[in-house]
Amino acid sequence: MSNYFEEQIKYLNSPITSIKGIGPKKGSLFERLGIRTIWDLVYYFPSSYDDRRVVKKISECIPGELCCIKVRAAKPIVERRLKQKLSLFLLYATDGNDSVVIKWFSAPFSKPKVYSGRIYTVYGSMNCQNGRKEFELRYIEDSSEPKFTEKIVPIYRATTGLPSKQIAETVFLALENVDYLSDCLPDSVLKKHSFPSILETVRTMHNPTDFETLKNARQRLAFEELLVLSLALSKLRSRRINKDGIVINATPHVRVYADKLPFELTDGQKKAINDICADLKSGKPMNRLVQGDVGCGKTAVAAAALYALAKCGYQSAFMTPTEILAQQHYATLKQILGDSVKIALLTSTTKNKKTILEDIAKGDFDIVVGTHALIQEKVSFANLALCITDEQHRFGVNQRAVLSSKGKETHILVMSATPIPRTLSLILYGDLDISVIKSMPKGRQSVDTFHIASSLRSRAYGFVKKEVDNGRQCYVVCPLVEESEIIEASSVENIIEELRNTYLSGLSVECVHGKMKADEKDRIMKKFKDKEIDVLVSTTVIEVGVDVANATVMLIENAERFGLSQLHQLRGRVGRGEYKSYCILVSDGTTDSCKERMKIMTQTSDGFVIAQKDLELRGSGQFFGTRQHGVPELKVANLFSDSILLKEAMETVDDIISLDPDLSMHEHSCLKGRIDALFDGFDSENIFN
Repeated sequence: MSNYFEEQIKYLNSPITSIKGIGPKKGSLFERLGIRTIWDLVYYFPSSYDDRRVVKKISECIPGELCCIKVRAAKPIVERRLKQKLSLFLLYATDGNDSVVIKWFSAPFSKPKVYSGRIYTVYGSMNCQNGRKEFELRYIEDSSEPKFTEKIVPIYRATTGLPSKQIAETVFLALENVDYLSDCLPDSVLKKHSFPSILETVRTMHNPTDFETLKNARQRLAFEELLVLSLALSKLRSRRINKDGIVINATPHVRVYADKLPFELTDGQKKAINDICADLKSGKPMNRLVQGDVGCGKTAVAAAALYALAKCGYQSAFMTPTEILAQQHYATLKQILGDSVKIALLTSTTKNKKTILEDIAKGDFDIVVGTHALIQEKVSFANLALCITDEQHRFGVNQRAVLSSKGKETHILVMSATPIPRTLSLILYGDLDISVIKSMPKGRQSVDTFHIASSLRSRAYGFVKKEVDNGRQCYVVCPLVEESEIIEASSVENIIEELRNTYLSGLSVECVHGKMKADEKDRIMKKFKDKEIDVLVSTTVIEVGVDVANATVMLIENAERFGLSQLHQLRGRVGRGEYKSYCILVSDGTTDSCKERMKIMTQTSDGFVIAQKDLELRGSGQFFGTRQHGVPELKVANLFSDSILLKEAMETVDDIISLDPDLSMHEHSCLKGRIDALFDGFDSENIFN
């Protein structure tokens, strides 16, 4: 029997090209979707489903409604060439009582084999043109052996050259040889929740018989994903709590720091600083997230910790995702802390790097601000005790670990300007304690936000020019770097050419985008900060950390192409100085979702409200635009809609940990294996010891 299981495991781990009909070329297309093995394919679940179970008579079809009809072909398909690469196909058919013309557009010579007199099931929608019934075809197949009609049909996320139908056919082939899958959930959990086995669940996900069974299968997989993730984060947290940290009494020095500030700290900042002081004094390594909206004053909180550590005789490292942000924090800290501490800047372009590295290693610098250059092997510290990472979502668990490993029993503080609802924070930052700053410092400018149609662009750019004439600067953000034949949206290249030649001629207009080299981006950003550029045209590369107090207008082209949280981050780039600021959203989007997003942006500036709305409208899978570094991708679970499942999963974690803290019992071996592989660079020794 064990040989049988071994054969099954061997089959699941074999390459996708071992399936009949999948050669190297098709294999590379599957690889684009992250499918390299048969196991990957089996766990590549549909993104949606079409209900094609209803088969109607022609007379019963409701115009515009998707359904199946069963008809007899009256004569062969007629092809009418429209363009070199496009034809209109017509099939005249009858169901015995009514006649219909089935039509579709496709590439020439791609018509399916249809024989007169044979019965076919077709899927699509009925329309009436000039009193004649026409059926717009989506799929057709022989009624004697239906595979993609008369049933619930899985729809897979596809790629060019590899349509959903072919993925489905390949999945069907693979599953014919799968009779065993290792179940990750213990029997006690399966029984408690009445979950089906993993094999039954996977088969249902790919070939459901009804939506109730599909719902149960989906819930079982979502629960498993959330359980594994919650368990891994719980182990990370317990590992940290069980370690000893450097005991630092920061409170007296923080009081001195606060007294020296030229402004009053907000209640939110004071609470965050108190949390940090308690962590530093606890004897356990601090692992805290300070989360707050754009402009809430997180840097002043970080500066309090940096000052206290320096006065206690320890070094600190402050890591940022970009060079311009590192330079910005360096300048801010120099301004806030003055000559009371020694601060170094370390980036890829730092001059006299060798001397600075030697001084850091000797302990001559109290604080080192830098980019990823800080985690290079040649960087060493004399007595590093605090690591701070800014814009947390740009760094992963591994990078935090590498930086903290340069000291002993190092305290970690991470900061994020992406407001996240509490439930989501429990998972995304499950290994961190969380401090939230909701209050804003006095004098922080509100940003008036307007939504306009593209027909009013000339007036909007007239306003931009007026602001520049008054000595201010402006941002223009586009969704694309260059023009695309596929996506209808403004590009940086097109917009900058248009602005220089029309609306903003005579002004200094430059651009910055992600395809530029880092030093070129930093050079342009520095020129903008130094007021040498009037208008900066950009992609979303400017959404993080750019602080230009003189910028007063954020104009966003094709605003419908951005999520709410991203729009809010972009809006946060203005209103950072003493001048009245504005955000202009240019969008002709007509969908209800788009209208709702524009309405929310014009009515509220509360980042936490906006983040919650973003989750409701888009779901957690797209909340950040890209996968979180260090946080595994959830294939099935949705952190917003599955909040009840998340709660149940976390309760189950408590039960498992209380029974088997090290997951050493046989029934937990699969769970332990999944957790070992969950975070890149974290093996079982890291998590469980």
